Amino acid sequence: MADLNRRRFLGYTAGTAMAGFAALRGFDLSSAPPSLGRRVATLGQGGYGPLQTAGPDLALPPGFEYRKFGLTGSLMSDGVATPLAHDGMAAFPLPNGNIRLIRNHEVRRRARSAEVPDLVYDPGAGGGTTSMEIDPVTREVVRDFVSLTGTAVNCAGGATPWGSWLTCEEVIAGASGPAQGPGGPQNWRPMREHGYVFEVPASAEGLIDPVPLRAMGRFVHEAAAVDPATGIVYLTEDRGRAGFYRFLPSRPYRDGEQGDLAAGGELQMLAVEGQPNLDCATGREVGPRLPIRWVTIDDPDPPQALQNASAVFDQGWDQGGARFSRVEGCFYGDGSIYFTCTDGGDARFGQIWHYRPDGDDGGELILVFESTSREILDRPDNICVSPRGGIVITEDGGGGNFVRGLTPEGRMFDFAENVANSSEFAGPTFSPDGETLFLNIQRPGATYAIWGPWNVGGF
Repeated sequence: MADLNRRRFLGYTAGTAMAGFAALRGFDLSSAPPSLGRRVATLGQGGYGPLQTAGPDLALPPGFEYRKFGLTGSLMSDGVATPLAHDGMAAFPLPNGNIRLIRNHEVRRRARSAEVPDLVYDPGAGGGTTSMEIDPVTREVVRDFVSLTGTAVNCAGGATPWGSWLTCEEVIAGASGPAQGPGGPQNWRPMREHGYVFEVPASAEGLIDPVPLRAMGRFVHEAAAVDPATGIVYLTEDRGRAGFYRFLPSRPYRDGEQGDLAAGGELQMLAVEGQPNLDCATGREVGPRLPIRWVTIDDPDPPQALQNASAVFDQGWDQGGARFSRVEGCFYGDGSIYFTCTDGGDARFGQIWHYRPDGDDGGELILVFESTSREILDRPDNICVSPRGGIVITEDGGGGNFVRGLTPEGRMFDFAENVANSSEFAGPTFSPDGETLFLNIQRPGATYAIWGPWNVGGF
């Protein structure tokens, strides 16, 4: 494929979830028609061909296989039943050659019968992460256990270059008020404050001591992505009036040295230069480059967040920040950040944006894909960049859900279909050697390893 010649390896250091990853050199939209959201990549153009049933749960292209594990309710190595609501996930290399998967669980309240361990953040909350050790040859589970517990609605997150998983709470909740999240107030009262990011080391072999990273903001978090060149963390917000944020750590990752996000830093929100309060949710064109600036959030952990879930967003909006709609997936690739807006676009079927930083405070924002039909792309959620350069997109749509792929020419293709039920896909992540794609089906909850002839298509 010609487009593969334009891709290069990121050269991440060993020990990160993205070791050896390749990325998109950039989108070539020069020959794209205005109706870009209708372009489809067939076999030979980035696609893998028509999907066919590969088992009871997934339809995949010819030559691909899958293995299913980590089912909700199955007993893990630590004697705990696997939680439900599998969501964001990342893969890391372990010193023994195996793979560490860290997986989110988008759970709110704790089940009444569940035990409360010592290292619990909130005894009233049932979310958190589970960690798995996977044999890269057999793709079977060697060991699995709870690694973070007592958090709430752990939706997506992101891997760090120093070998940890940032798990994000998609809810604002506390003992003094009703929980706020997508869809409005929720009938649930926790015992501690929620709406934060937590860090889980890939090296952890059991429960970690949970520490909320308050300087990274208290809002309805979704995903995170770290730029390894600067240590800057980019963050998304899953609300109808949502911002795109970056966190400048006081002690950032530099030249292979571990970052210290708990040391604090500065939270900022994206604004478009010369167009204050630009509405990026509708009325946007694919291709134009928008110059951006960053505005500082003076109070990233506002006390009024329980009453106003937009308390952080409002601070950026008052300074001219841009508005997106339901910013979800977020991933680093080739010096850029790619993020999805689940219901963005004129047809409300979703958008994919590309932000490329330039210096400390500038950069450009480009809309690279906007869906015009749910048959092409229906409500994109979690994403990752494949080792060979395409963007892997999971859907959280209204009907059947797919895993889609996006090529550098802006063409979309189908890669997997959930034929088991109507639940969403989540948590796409490649193994460190690039040979296995891991992903989740959220409900009732299962993890999948997929492998096959990657070289014939865009992944």
